[in-house]
Amino acid sequence: MRTGCVPSAAYDDVPYTRGGTVDRAEVGALVRSAVEGDAAAWKALVEGLSPLVWSVVRAHRLSDADGSEVYQTVWFRFAQHLGRIREPEKAGAWLASTARHECLKVIKGLTRLMPTDDPQVLDRVSEDRTPEQSLLDSEEAAAEAERIRRLWQEFEELGDRCRQLLRVLMSSPPPSYLEVSAALGIAVGSIGPLRQRCLRRLRARLDARGAV
Repeated sequence: MRTGCVPSAAYDDVPYTRGGTVDRAEVGALVRSAVEGDAAAWKALVEGLSPLVWSVVRAHRLSDADGSEVYQTVWFRFAQHLGRIREPEKAGAWLASTARHECLKVIKGLTRLMPTDDPQVLDRVSEDRTPEQSLLDSEEAAAEAERIRRLWQEFEELGDRCRQLLRVLMSSPPPSYLEVSAALGIAVGSIGPLRQRCLRRLRARLDARGAV
C-alpha cells in the first residue's frame, strides 16, 4: 500500500499538538471510518498525521532514503493494525511510537555496518524535545492519571476490612505485622492471606473494567 511520498517542505514547520491538523476526537472518528473502508478518512489521516511521522524521522537524523523508507513502513504497519488499535483517538501516539521504533531499527543496522566512536554519529537523536516526545509524554501522563483514578475508584468499592488493611499496609514506613494486628484486631497469621485475597479482589475488579 502506497501511503505517501518523500517529505514535503510544507510539513517542515507544521507543529503537532494532539493531532496536528486534526484533533484527537476527529482522529478517532477517522480511524473508525477508515476501518470500514472509507478512503477519504484514510487520506485525511495520512495528511493530518504525516507531520508527526516526519518530525520523528527528522529527530533521528536519518538520510532521505532511510527516512522515506521508515515513513512508508510506519504507514504500512498502521494499515495492517488499523482494525486492532484499541484506542483510535490515540492513533497519533501509536504512529509516533512506531516511527521511533523503526528509526532505531535503522540506526542499529547502520551502527553494525559502520563501527565508529564519533560522538556525532553515535548521538544521532536530537536532545531537543520533539513533537513526538511531547505527544508521548502527554499521552502517557493522561493514561497514568486515568489508571490511578480507576484504581482508587475500585479500591473504594472493596469492603471496609480490605480498605483498612491495605491503607495501613501502604503506610510509609510500612508497619510490622504486630503493629497491624494491634491496630486492626487481626491475627498476625491472617494478615498475609487476607492481604492477598484483597489484592486479588482488587485485581479482578480492575480486569473486569479493563483498567489494567
